[in-house]
Amino acid sequence: MNIGVLALQGDVREHLAALAESDVLARPIRRPEELADVEALVVPGGESTTISNLAVAFGLLEPIRARIAAGMPVYGSCAGMIMLAGAVLDGRPDQESFHGIDMTVRRNAFGRQVDSFEAEVAIDDIAGGDFHAVFIRAPWVEKVGDDVRVLGRVNDGPAAGRIVAVRQGNLLATAFHPELTGDLRVHRYFVEMVRQAA
Repeated sequence: MNIGVLALQGDVREHLAALAESDVLARPIRRPEELADVEALVVPGGESTTISNLAVAFGLLEPIRARIAAGMPVYGSCAGMIMLAGAVLDGRPDQESFHGIDMTVRRNAFGRQVDSFEAEVAIDDIAGGDFHAVFIRAPWVEKVGDDVRVLGRVNDGPAAGRIVAVRQGNLLATAFHPELTGDLRVHRYFVEMVRQAA
């Protein structure tokens, strides 16, 4: 199995390492011809407006949209969740996304960098207890369409109940960064999604 990580900006190395530890071939994707060689894609955390601008500049925006429409499995973490959203609140007017998941997300919903935090999140379909999630200038999901499954919400604290993990068909998104925790359950869940889609 060959899974790409969109390597325009963000925590690319961490996702490549997590996928490698999940027993798949992982490779960075920077050009459309590289995208054509992978079965699935991870869109990493980083800065969503930068990823958006670079996806346009590198000619990847439309090819990724086309592959999503054709059923390619994609997982987005943090900024990747924003890039998969159908609608983005508090984004720049010129900000583009891949429009994969029928959801509305709010950029930087939990606050600025200094407001970053860690919290426990119960994730449906993933065994092993709560996931210790790292939120860095993270989005949250304001609303979802009928075909979107809410997989996880923040358990406790001021953000309790906020939607932070969703799935729609072959698309998965989290507001947090599992690639920073050493817990491979989200990546392994995505790898299984890719296997089932093949």
